[in-house]
Amino acid sequence: MAWSGIVLRFSRKKTKVLAFMGCSEWLPPLGSRHVSTASPKSKHGLQFNPSKVVVLVKTTRYEFEQQRYSYAGLSEGDLKRLIFTSASHGLLLGAVRFFQSFGRHSVYKKLALKGSSYNGLLEKHNIHTRNVEHVVDSLRKEGIEVRVVNRREYDEETVRWADAIISAGGDGTMLLAASKVLDQSKPVFGVNTDPERSEGHLCLPVHYTYSFSEALQKLCSGHFRWKWRQRIRIYLEGTGVNPVPVDLHEEQLSLENYNSAHHIRMTETWPKDTPGVHLIPVRALNEVFIGESLSSRASYYELSVDDGPWEKLKNSGLNVCTGTGSKAWSYNINKLSYQSVEDILMLAKKYRKLDFSADKKLVEMVTNEYNDSLLINPEEPIMIFSIREPIVNRIFSSSEQHGFTKKICIRSRCWDACMVVDGGSSIEFNDGALATLVVNKDDALRTVQLED
Repeated sequence: MAWSGIVLRFSRKKTKVLAFMGCSEWLPPLGSRHVSTASPKSKHGLQFNPSKVVVLVKTTRYEFEQQRYSYAGLSEGDLKRLIFTSASHGLLLGAVRFFQSFGRHSVYKKLALKGSSYNGLLEKHNIHTRNVEHVVDSLRKEGIEVRVVNRREYDEETVRWADAIISAGGDGTMLLAASKVLDQSKPVFGVNTDPERSEGHLCLPVHYTYSFSEALQKLCSGHFRWKWRQRIRIYLEGTGVNPVPVDLHEEQLSLENYNSAHHIRMTETWPKDTPGVHLIPVRALNEVFIGESLSSRASYYELSVDDGPWEKLKNSGLNVCTGTGSKAWSYNINKLSYQSVEDILMLAKKYRKLDFSADKKLVEMVTNEYNDSLLINPEEPIMIFSIREPIVNRIFSSSEQHGFTKKICIRSRCWDACMVVDGGSSIEFNDGALATLVVNKDDALRTVQLED
């Protein structure tokens, strides 16, 4: 048909998963223990028999508000009176006047202005807590030693202690859990503890939230497969670089504090002008974003894809993602809407006098075909780069706005920029710094996919 070439232009040839991605024999076995419902090695040849498990729990909004305002001496009753079910002007004035006598007017006003529901926050917190307890109880009934930790307690020592890591929260908690695991013998998977309000794309299917014991029995009996999610490693070199990341999960920073934290890390924890190439001690499961800290400022850098020629670029930042991250931010940067595809098809029909009808079915088919081509299997050793809102003029170019790559190099020409890994770790990346991003099979994260 006359329009078939248009559809083919939007698709790409899929890369096959390397053979080693489906193998587990080359990896060391997990720590052994006896499970009453299954032998140490299942009939499927897969093993999940940990003796010690860390459960990493998210910080709920209710807990966050308690921690944030505890320094002001806010009691539980005060918190309840401040967080209103409505943000009407009268309620706000009442809240401000009530707490002016405490001498903490600005703090209380900020909280009141949020217009949040105390009962709603508490309800969500309780749902999360009950689901965490269900996971922990299920593990302990199988004779597994469990250590429950929050983000502040989750460190390298905790990871070394565990045979497996389970995140209890949403996708953000799963990313945090994965960020500190570099040992491929240690499986990591997530349980969505609030599936009514959280997508939980990286977690187990939703029904296991309420029946985790069923998921555990499948794991112990080998009714699953290992899923090796590829990750990005970052090499950093250049003048004045600091490879020690700032933990954004820990800091909950404003822009001012964010810049201050980077300055403290640079002056206190890393010697100036340390030569050589440094491997950043975190891996990206979703994506690496590179850009100016101030979002309204254009990012200026040079880019080389797969050892190709260097290109000067100015834009709103660079996103480099894995197959896991191809369904997240990267997808939303590059996807086309139904309306855009319809307009393009009508223009093609007008100028090339193509003989086709741009009906709803065709527009949907082309839209879906193009958007599906933006996704890659999480186990494929390949990355997607996306250049956001490129500036094109006689100085700056942008030969490709997005593409697939196995290696990408970025030389910073920025004033106050950073590399952010999975939204949780930030590395300063200013003029003179050179970053190389690659996918290495040794960094693949061991996760699970349960059989139906």
